[in-house]
Amino acid sequence: MKDKPVILVVDDQPQNIELLEAYLVPQGYEIVTAANGEEALGKLSGNQIDLILLDVMMPGMDGFEVARRVRRDDTHRLLPIILVTALREAEDRVKGIEAGCDDFISKPFDKMELLARVRSLLKVKAYNDLMGNYRTELESEVTKKTEELKNAFEMIKADSLETIYRLSMASEYKDKETGAHIKRMSHYSAAVARRMGLDENTVEIILYSAPMHDLGKIGIPDLILLKPARLDPAEWEIMKQHSVIGAEILRGSDAEFIRMGETIARCHHEKWDGSGYPNGLKGIEIPIAGRITAIADVFDALTSKRPYKEPFSVEKSLAIIREGRGSHFDPDVVDAFFAVQDEVLTIKKQYGDENNE
Repeated sequence: MKDKPVILVVDDQPQNIELLEAYLVPQGYEIVTAANGEEALGKLSGNQIDLILLDVMMPGMDGFEVARRVRRDDTHRLLPIILVTALREAEDRVKGIEAGCDDFISKPFDKMELLARVRSLLKVKAYNDLMGNYRTELESEVTKKTEELKNAFEMIKADSLETIYRLSMASEYKDKETGAHIKRMSHYSAAVARRMGLDENTVEIILYSAPMHDLGKIGIPDLILLKPARLDPAEWEIMKQHSVIGAEILRGSDAEFIRMGETIARCHHEKWDGSGYPNGLKGIEIPIAGRITAIADVFDALTSKRPYKEPFSVEKSLAIIREGRGSHFDPDVVDAFFAVQDEVLTIKKQYGDENNE
């Protein structure tokens, strides 16, 4: 912090500068001097100035132009400027105000008037500095608190996703070989959704909603759910009800990701050609989230061990996905899936089951 206020005195007459110094230095002010406009602007940029005493009539750049240039710099927008002038016409004072000057003192100037005007404007400068520092500190504190809230919100979201994963596992808990299936397919779904150009909010909602796709399995008898062989037609009809059961469990929520979860639970077994279930929807009748999670769910099922089968290789699974383009799967979704194939395989490795290695 400075010990003394710093005043820039600008005048092309050395005797005027000496007189102003004689008045101001004994009052505890530090003086920086300049003999012309160009020098004044240089001194201003190199010193922390609190007030300018500015002569009007100078060769080259006059005081009006100096004032205008000072005001163009936002750093000095509120810096007090006192115009020291022998001009007394109202027109000249208006010109000074328009140039950005705050006050005037006429030559020859009175010492007491000079000191009074200087003290007054320095008080204004001190107040403006105080408010500016307060505003800066307030903005800094708001930024800090905003970042803290953002971090807290991200932690809440992470905890919420973990909660969704764990509760969704209740539907598959008895099937020990499914492991991290819900994590993999939810991240597959988000990757495909992002590639398809869905906005980040929708991508995040799909990430949170996809784990609930098979929630309805909680209502399927164990004899069917865990049968170590293909289901017969009657058993298959019961098994297909898990999509309806899951949607009913999630129906009626005000939470956006649970509403999306209802859609995904109901539609992730619909097929592009209309041969899926439970409603036989076709093409774009199937909500986009259902079309995306369908491919994620199938790919993970193909590459995972199940009670009725060993895992297929990645190569074979990708071939089956490709063959389903335009029949089982939306062609655009298939294209997006293969466009993010490397990311999909990274997710598969990151959330791999020991049983599938």
